[in-house]
Amino acid sequence: MREFVIPLQLINLQGDGFHLLVEVVVYGQNFKAVLDTGASKSAFDKEIVESLAVDDIIHMPDQHAIGLGTTTMERYVAHFAELKIGGLIIKDYEAPVFDLSAVKYAYEQLNLPPVIGVIGGDILMDYHAKIDYESLTLVLKRAN
Repeated sequence: MREFVIPLQLINLQGDGFHLLVEVVVYGQNFKAVLDTGASKSAFDKEIVESLAVDDIIHMPDQHAIGLGTTTMERYVAHFAELKIGGLIIKDYEAPVFDLSAVKYAYEQLNLPPVIGVIGGDILMDYHAKIDYESLTLVLKRAN
């Protein structure tokens, strides 16, 4: 297996815990994403993805989002030809997109960098993730 060691950024949420951020590349642009072991799937901000590639977003009218505190949220998915996390390149990746304005606003209020979304359990499981808080690294593995 090929191993990718990816640096993480630890964000202090001013007494309300911590987030780990990881750099991702979509549509050739760098963004920060929250590493979220509690999220079943990785998800991205609809507004940002639409601004980059509106044609890659598909509305799923008969499906609703599960989680995020509601089951009434309209579901959209985006197709990414390529999602890059460190040296790991994931081809033809499909992920849900949501309105993450509340998360972006909360980060803005704390003077933190904006985030494009969360890297969740689907990627963490598929690529055998190991998170090391001491060295602030994420290790992902892929079969050659």
